[in-house]
Amino acid sequence: MTDTDALFLHYSAISDVGRIRKNNQDSGYAGPWLLTVCDGVGGAVRGDLASATAVQALRKLDARPSDDLLGQVAGAIHRANDRISELIDEDPALNGTSTTASVLLFDGTKVAVGHLGDSRAYLMRDGELRQLTHDHTFVQSLIDEGRITEEQSRTHPHRNLILKAVDGIRHEEPDLFELPVQAGDRLFVCSDGACGVLTDDRMADILRTGSPDYAAVEIVRASLEAGSSDNVTCVVAEVVANPPDPPLEPLLVGAAAELPRTLTGGDSAKSRAAHGHRTGDTGEIDAVPDPADPADPVEPVDPEAARYAPRPPARFTWSRRLLATAVVLGLAWIALAFAWSWSQSQFFVGVEDDKVTIFRGINAQIPGVDIAHPFEVSDVDVNNLSEIEADAVTRGIEATDLEDARATVDNYAALQDVPDE
Repeated sequence: MTDTDALFLHYSAISDVGRIRKNNQDSGYAGPWLLTVCDGVGGAVRGDLASATAVQALRKLDARPSDDLLGQVAGAIHRANDRISELIDEDPALNGTSTTASVLLFDGTKVAVGHLGDSRAYLMRDGELRQLTHDHTFVQSLIDEGRITEEQSRTHPHRNLILKAVDGIRHEEPDLFELPVQAGDRLFVCSDGACGVLTDDRMADILRTGSPDYAAVEIVRASLEAGSSDNVTCVVAEVVANPPDPPLEPLLVGAAAELPRTLTGGDSAKSRAAHGHRTGDTGEIDAVPDPADPADPVEPVDPEAARYAPRPPARFTWSRRLLATAVVLGLAWIALAFAWSWSQSQFFVGVEDDKVTIFRGINAQIPGVDIAHPFEVSDVDVNNLSEIEADAVTRGIEATDLEDARATVDNYAALQDVPDE
């Protein structure tokens, strides 16, 4: 390939915390040679730290690559995994943190794709959208087997069960492949906050119109309007024959951009401005003045004046305390009775004596209290399941009701590897 043959990327990236989550566990990056999205796995410990760590490692790929594109992508994903492993070694409380990773490395004529998890990469060519990556999820395995449809997977109770991720423990091998690109192509990488609620047709309609920046913003907007309950991150790039003028700066979005901005002290006004409404401070209500901060306009309190300030007379102190105590105990008893009754209407799937079992109660442990017990024991032997599936069911899988729990057991029955007689 000569320089005159080379194509270029006109790119944009955006990440939104969404309407329900309190923090953003997505991270994304777009540069002249690299497009990537990482999504901290829901429910895992510090998913934001996992995705941010992975993207910070992957962004080092953003330079004109050598001939071995796939080797560079695989090496970068393994380095991201090693970095998360180092964090877990430094702080064992982080054990369990993980992230997806979808990586596109561009060399001017083709892209190398590396993928783990359920973030996705797409290619739009001549107005047609094609999914490039394959989800590493439990529901995708059901789709592959023809047991559910793509539409049913969007509302499946176990749609968030990830089978492969960057977690610093298992060192999973990513899916790796290359594909040529041509001028006019659009590359699209997103977290499941977008592709989990929007159909391919809806995303294609948006990607066909406007600039990459417009498309990225509109897909995020459409995802939130469609009811996405997750963070939403989108990276859009158009393959063009001439370099963008003026040149574009690399874009770092989501948790990877927010975590380094956390302040540990200093002027309170500066701190509010830096944090903004998505990292704690709403940015709309003034902070309470800090008496220890000489810059805050608050009058010091005279200790003697406070000591001798008038106080309302105490009346019926002990009787009020006894009544308040009785009320609190009564409410606590009612709450406990309600909680116990509710817990016995719940079901989850776990393991009892190496058998996949439906439990009645809550998947939790309280010392001295038995809040779950086996309800139905199946003939599915956990030793006949893969390591990932066995680990998932051993930790317990929540069910919306008894029928949902039985459906989960049926799924595992189909997945077990029964030895030949």
